[in-house]
Amino acid sequence: MSLGILGRKKGMTQVFRDDGRVIPVTVVEAGPCTVLQVKTKAKDGYEAVQIGFCEKKERLMRKPELGKFKKINVTPKRFIKEIRTAADEKFEVGQELKVDIFAAGDAVDVTGTSIGKGFQGGMKRWHWKGGKETHGSTSHRRPGSIGSTTTPGRVIRGHHLPGRMGGDTVTTQNLEVVKVDLENNLIVLEGSVPGPDNSLLMIKKAKKRAKAKIPQIVIIKEKKEKSKKEAPGGKGKK
Repeated sequence: MSLGILGRKKGMTQVFRDDGRVIPVTVVEAGPCTVLQVKTKAKDGYEAVQIGFCEKKERLMRKPELGKFKKINVTPKRFIKEIRTAADEKFEVGQELKVDIFAAGDAVDVTGTSIGKGFQGGMKRWHWKGGKETHGSTSHRRPGSIGSTTTPGRVIRGHHLPGRMGGDTVTTQNLEVVKVDLENNLIVLEGSVPGPDNSLLMIKKAKKRAKAKIPQIVIIKEKKEKSKKEAPGGKGKK
């Protein structure tokens, strides 16, 4: 199934593998998500579903929005996302999607909003080297000259300068599913995912499956110990 699921990042911890290795993992509370709408465009071959996650109080919604949920007899949802689906996948309005669409060992792509860091200088934002810190220099962390002489006589678009950092949509690819807890709607992923705790995440099956790591086989040759009685030439001493 190529469909994804919405969830909230709960935090990070560590688990032990069967071989004794300790790996960092991220725990995500994913689903259940409800199918709100099924979209199909025969001409373009476009098929998608609209899913909702996390219940929302009716008093906090506008009447047109609330009427949409009452029409399909579904409780109001706080987060709504549209996901493209394959042609052979069929869904119905009101259908619930849970974490059991994934299994341990699957590779997934996780999309979220990175942690916002506010206005930052160039050294933190773009990893500048910085200026000299000796001989009376006063430009340790300053951007310095940004001009480009008479031609073209302007600052080139996209020049690395101080500015807002973070708060961008980031996708981390090929994360392995370590464990799926259907009873508590939890999914454990190896490694880190973008965003702070309790932030919204989209989890999908990986588009680019990571190549399996082939273990390197090291052959150790045993050295034959020379007899003390043997000479370098191979003949024993008398």
